[in-house]
Amino acid sequence: MQLPFEIDCRPPFLIATFPEPQRALSWAVTHPGLTLAARVAWLEVRNKDLPEDVDAIEYIKMKLERDGLGDAVALITSRDIRRYHLAQANVEGAIATCLTTVGLSNGERVGVRSREPVPQPGTVNTLVHVATPLSDAALLETLSVVTQARTTAVLDSGVRRDGVAITGTGTDCIVVATPTGEVVEPYAGLHTAIGEAVGKCTYDAMSAGIATWRADFDRLYTAGATL
Repeated sequence: MQLPFEIDCRPPFLIATFPEPQRALSWAVTHPGLTLAARVAWLEVRNKDLPEDVDAIEYIKMKLERDGLGDAVALITSRDIRRYHLAQANVEGAIATCLTTVGLSNGERVGVRSREPVPQPGTVNTLVHVATPLSDAALLETLSVVTQARTTAVLDSGVRRDGVAITGTGTDCIVVATPTGEVVEPYAGLHTAIGEAVGKCTYDAMSAGIATWRADFDRLYTAGATL
């Protein structure tokens, strides 16, 4: 597998570094919206890192700046970042790559907020890169396809909370990225090769991540470990 980014896992950071800045779209904690970014960084945190008297955003920015990652699009997770998952798909020459960390213990079903206490923090943080330059509209379509693939993988897993099947968690975040270029693909929906590749790599990485999380949760929850 030839990756579009280098992966550096050095807890508490998981860093994906591109050879040159990419167009990135997300609702991440830092550099949200549409931006140019050469790095996406996961920061692993624990409840003890963010007591009520600490400004969470300022703490995160401080941690990033201190480690020279102030320019990175930042994803925050309590999942062990060493448990990341990677998948790539090539459909008719359209290449998409997914890097994700998966935790579902604070899962939610869309449209219904759970009242059940959260047993352990957990979230899904996902980067999907498309090798072909995309228009703004196609980037938004890609974001929708990643969301569909993530949700489908979660539903297919059968994970439930508070008696209902969950569709994600309350703190999921997605970053989609693509190279810059004057010639762009205008569409990336489910009828396109790009959309198929994006959906496949996301579903595959998510499914592997969910399986690993479930095994970890079953093994460690009774010991009070954070997943």
